[in-house]
Amino acid sequence: MRPCGSWMGDRINSRFIVFEGVDGAGKSTQVSLAAEALRGRGREVLVTREPGGTRLGEAVRRLLLDVKNAEMTGETEALLYAAARAQCVREVIAPALRRGTVVLCDRFADSTLAYQGYGRGLDLELLRRINDLATGGLYPALTVVLDLPVDEARLRLADGRRDRLEREAADFHERVRAGYLALAAAAPDTYLVLEADLPVPVLAERILERIEALLD
Repeated sequence: MRPCGSWMGDRINSRFIVFEGVDGAGKSTQVSLAAEALRGRGREVLVTREPGGTRLGEAVRRLLLDVKNAEMTGETEALLYAAARAQCVREVIAPALRRGTVVLCDRFADSTLAYQGYGRGLDLELLRRINDLATGGLYPALTVVLDLPVDEARLRLADGRRDRLEREAADFHERVRAGYLALAAAAPDTYLVLEADLPVPVLAERILERIEALLD
């Protein structure tokens, strides 16, 4: 269950949309297309990502994704992601939402549940409490999950350019994928699950339609 905090009045903000999915599902492409389309319709849009979005967050991102850090534990991952998330919420996301800006985020709190929870096997309730601290009670009104079979997703990633998490075994990514689908099934009103192997323009149209309905 999501928290009942009120970091800025409403814990679920209708202008806050998150994109999730396994690595290689095409999130970044759809974030960019959605932002372009919304700006074309006269909306102010901010695009950010996790981990990252701030100077500190980008430094944490380098630590998390560097293939040289193979010894990093799941607990360390979870706490580093939460630290980057906390900084991004307070420095970037919250101020933008207060201005009335639409915020599109490439990954957010569900990534911790999917990757460190379902993927690494860490306690989900503990991770939810960590997420609550990091987000200050803020959660998106819509999470777009781009679902793609793991074997197809891995084909989209160039072997020589895979980061530390992308290099994990296929069974890890299968658990992550299952985690996303479980999260979406538990709260269908706030998720849009789409098959990521659909043509890019078809996905973009369906995502934009749902976002516009939410914003209107």
